[in-house]
Amino acid sequence: MRDWRYVSFSIMALLTTQCIHATEPAISLSDSYSPPPQYRGEFGDFRSPLLMSNGKTASNAKQWQDRRKEILLAWHKILGPWPPLIEKPIVEVIEVTTRKNQIQQHRIRLGIGIRGEMVDAFLLVPPGDGPFPAVVVPYYDAQTGAGLGVPLRDFGWQLANRGFVTLSIGKPNSGVNLQDAREAGHRGQYFGSEGKPVQVQPLSALAYTAACANTFLAQRSDVDADRIGIVGHSFGGKWSLLASCLDDRFACAAWSDPGIVFDERDRRKENPGGSVNYWDPWYLGFELGKTNNPEQSQRFRKLPSEGEPRTGSYRILVEGGHDLVELHALMAPRPILVSGGTADKPERWMALNHLIAVNRVLGFENRVAMTNREQHSPSPESNEQIYAFFQHWLQPDDRQ
Repeated sequence: MRDWRYVSFSIMALLTTQCIHATEPAISLSDSYSPPPQYRGEFGDFRSPLLMSNGKTASNAKQWQDRRKEILLAWHKILGPWPPLIEKPIVEVIEVTTRKNQIQQHRIRLGIGIRGEMVDAFLLVPPGDGPFPAVVVPYYDAQTGAGLGVPLRDFGWQLANRGFVTLSIGKPNSGVNLQDAREAGHRGQYFGSEGKPVQVQPLSALAYTAACANTFLAQRSDVDADRIGIVGHSFGGKWSLLASCLDDRFACAAWSDPGIVFDERDRRKENPGGSVNYWDPWYLGFELGKTNNPEQSQRFRKLPSEGEPRTGSYRILVEGGHDLVELHALMAPRPILVSGGTADKPERWMALNHLIAVNRVLGFENRVAMTNREQHSPSPESNEQIYAFFQHWLQPDDRQ
């Protein structure tokens, strides 16, 4: 069994085998691949991910490969190392139906949780022979991504209508409720297996689940294993961010307003749901080694600036000068789109400029895009930008 805890990334292998075909941004997104003038060349207070542990700055592909390994090792050590990925996920088929446009819907359960937990999922397959590009869609529940829940979060359904195989997954502790979609995924936050010591931060454990979902898709004959992306909104955006950064098999990723950096400012007027709250225990603030139990607090904690102590891996990361820009860097040279709202405003370009710098070390341009909207929730326009992004980077030329 291959040990995926510390994925070894080969720049030369990527450059010679990666199946991403595009080198120029999609016309509809061409203005989204460069910062506004006020943010060009601005890097904020973030530590450069190119800075190696020996104090030198990575300036070529070989040095970046070494630096990349350092980042992976450090983050897995702090967040809790992954066990080996599940080589052959268990599949339980609940129901197979045909929906509009001859899209085949498989309601299934997959054994992809970090302790082998079964996870609800909806697999959507477009008509045709394939192999198709594919996209994983994580959210609170599985049905929303498949178009059976909250509007404008139906990335799986919309992409299936555009020729993608899609797999919408929910938290291991969620469920399916086709009568009341809002009850499906909100059965409490996910901290890990109940009654078991938590050895991996919950958000990283969810990233592991998405990585195993990638494995499931890659093993299907109707999926092109080299063309699997991931997209999520808000909670699902955080989930997608960690999964795509920690598993280099995702060919590209779109993160919809997750809060792409640690941000402890009081922004509750803009984000009343606390959408940049990585310090909460269901994200990165769990005290590893403690047991998850049903009485675990579900409340949003106060801001650290209000006296709430940082806890868990979040405390270690912040006190060690780490930020999510280090994880962003792991995406290079794979393309990303930040679909920003109230959590991720244009100022986030100062963080993304670090990823652009890594891409330039590797000889790549036009791999980092950000769009912006006024509200946190997705809009029809922002979603169309996401679909255009995946069509451009994952669909072969003869299918565009």
